[in-house]
Amino acid sequence: MSANARSGATYASWSLGAMTVVWGATFVLVQDVVSVIPVSSFLWWRFSIAALVMVLLRPRSVLQMTWVDRRRGGIAGLLLGGGYALQTWGLQHTAASVSGFVTGMFVVFTPIMTGLLFRVRIPRNVWAGVVIAAVGLGVLSLHGASIGAGELVTLVAALSFSMQIAVLGHWSRAGIAYGLTVVQVSVAAIIGLALTAFDGGPALPPDAGTWLAIVFLGVVASALAYGVQTWAQVHISSSRAAVIMTSEPVWAGITGVAIAGDPLTGRLLVGGGLILLAMYVVELSPHRGPLTSV
Repeated sequence: MSANARSGATYASWSLGAMTVVWGATFVLVQDVVSVIPVSSFLWWRFSIAALVMVLLRPRSVLQMTWVDRRRGGIAGLLLGGGYALQTWGLQHTAASVSGFVTGMFVVFTPIMTGLLFRVRIPRNVWAGVVIAAVGLGVLSLHGASIGAGELVTLVAALSFSMQIAVLGHWSRAGIAYGLTVVQVSVAAIIGLALTAFDGGPALPPDAGTWLAIVFLGVVASALAYGVQTWAQVHISSSRAAVIMTSEPVWAGITGVAIAGDPLTGRLLVGGGLILLAMYVVELSPHRGPLTSV
């Protein structure tokens, strides 16, 4: 790996890590919003605002893509929006802590799906990070669980998220990263709109504070964050990105302690420490070179 490639990968890793902090830190904000409007309406407003802002900033970004790239963006958007829809349904039938753990299993599925879909060899240090991150998620989230419909559907959601990460790692290129993100969030918005049919149609946010929260989540936690993810995966592997993104529940826990007054538990310290160790193993240990096809 050249010095420029290593520098780009390091910058991409830190950028994706920063966006993961945003996703985790906005968890409390998301909880507040979905307590006053249905989740389907929240998804519709969040992703439609993200798509609108991105189109206004660069209106020709999608038109400049090839039909193949637009189709690939649509597939990634279906996986992203479908993952959110399945996770939401599963959350209604299982404990939030269990849902968080099962969803976080995308860190295990991502290298598997990358290998199956694109015949990519995963380095040993990445597999080690995946195992450590999975154990950390278990310590952080699990308080006892049984396997039921909610857990199984959430597992499919995790598989959907892992496939989204895998295809982005293979399809994303510097010249189309922006347009690819526009297509993704647009498709996710359409899925959210379709789901509102089960709630009697899209619900309007009830007050200015909720509108402000949704706009922030749409612009910063969606348009900016997913744009950074798509760009970062030009420079780092899907498996590496997945391990970085498992730090989201750690930052959610830290935010809960700092803002919502949640207790600082041993689970948060040990589980969070293991996830950070996994990131160290994957990112800061000596790289073995780029991933290679087999």
